[in-house]
Amino acid sequence: MKPYVNQHNFKKKVLYEIKKNSEKISIINIKLIHQIFDTINISLLVLIFTLFFLSFNSQRKWSNTYKNISKTRAINNNLIDYISKIEEFYISELESINNYRKTKPEDLIYLDKLPEKKESLFKKNLSSFIQGFSDSKYQRGY
Repeated sequence: MKPYVNQHNFKKKVLYEIKKNSEKISIINIKLIHQIFDTINISLLVLIFTLFFLSFNSQRKWSNTYKNISKTRAINNNLIDYISKIEEFYISELESINNYRKTKPEDLIYLDKLPEKKESLFKKNLSSFIQGFSDSKYQRGY
């Protein structure tokens, strides 16, 4: 019976060694799995931050574009107002053409041309000088 007991001990010893080796392998596997997950997590964080900054930049560009579009729309609305006022003016002018009658030479009133009064340069300067003294524009002494 002794060989049987030895075999049993041998089996226990072999089982213990296998269990010990499997624990070492499992610890190595667990460390490897943790490293893989850490690498994946870090790469995901880098990807998230990169996409965050890209979307932030895109949002800034979109905001600038929207501001420019809003300014253009305001200018276009003003132009539409001006165009409608001009159209209204021209329509009223076209309608008023029918209200006025065409003039004939008999309808015109001719005025005599008034002669231009020419004044000498000396007289003009002298009068402005005298007027300057009376207005106290030119003063004597201190």
